[in-house]
Amino acid sequence: MIEKSILIILPAADFNEQEFLIVKNTFEKASYKIFIASDSYSLCTGSNGLKVRADVSFFNMHEKNFAAVVFIGGSGVMKYWDNPTLHLIAKSFQKNRKPVAAICSAPVILAKAGLLSKIEATCHNSNKKDIERSGAIYKDSPVVVSENIITANGPAVAADFTKAIINQVTKRFASV
Repeated sequence: MIEKSILIILPAADFNEQEFLIVKNTFEKASYKIFIASDSYSLCTGSNGLKVRADVSFFNMHEKNFAAVVFIGGSGVMKYWDNPTLHLIAKSFQKNRKPVAAICSAPVILAKAGLLSKIEATCHNSNKKDIERSGAIYKDSPVVVSENIITANGPAVAADFTKAIINQVTKRFASV
């Protein structure tokens, strides 16, 4: 069931483990099936050493198989800000009106993909200028929902972030 499948994009190294675990566990408690995507060909390694195996490569993902995409932050995500494959993935979900979500430093990926232009968004406060340069209207809030784009500022709000995504998925599939 596509409406219960969530794609989580995880950096190969130095992802925020707290964000990942809270997001993953909150989705699983709500009966969602999680699929991890990365460009790592072995294990993804968190900032404190947590190892996670990716289910699929960035290059083999298809939007039609998932209800939403979630970009996890951490210091390792900065290497992905200008990744054209991730930009295309985010745009594909956006084009099909499916939730596109990013937390911590990951909203910069959405900004650089052009998805945050002229809409309210948040991110880790150290990345405020990065999203504003791409036309986002920075909002100093823990979680911001602008249509089908959900952004959050860090791990402390990961549970609320995930609940906002679930709410958007539920709305999206209720109207289809």
